[in-house]
Amino acid sequence: MVAQIINRGRGPEIAGTRITVYDVMDYRKHGWHRDRIAAQFRLSSDQVQAAFDYIDAHQAEVAVAYEEILERSRNYQYPPDVQAKLDACRGRAAAMLEEIRRRRHKSDGNGDHAYDPV
Repeated sequence: MVAQIINRGRGPEIAGTRITVYDVMDYRKHGWHRDRIAAQFRLSSDQVQAAFDYIDAHQAEVAVAYEEILERSRNYQYPPDVQAKLDACRGRAAAMLEEIRRRRHKSDGNGDHAYDPV
């Protein structure tokens, strides 16, 4: 079966998947080889090639839509309750990282083991 690009209302995507040409474009833009992209998404190389072919055939249209997606992503704001949870989670992660650094510094300075329970 030949890989196809279809549009079910979310934009052009690889038939039988939920992978859009914009998903593929992210990796292609960074120089990933077709086979590596295929492995990343668990697709066939033919499916990724179909996305490449679509991108090449519709360059202007795809580029405009891709930039709109990136812009929406850059400017997205979480609802306040979700943002509060993210901030709390990031705060805990930063505290844990600081503790790891402190322990590592302590172990580098006087020979104590970084995970010494004392």
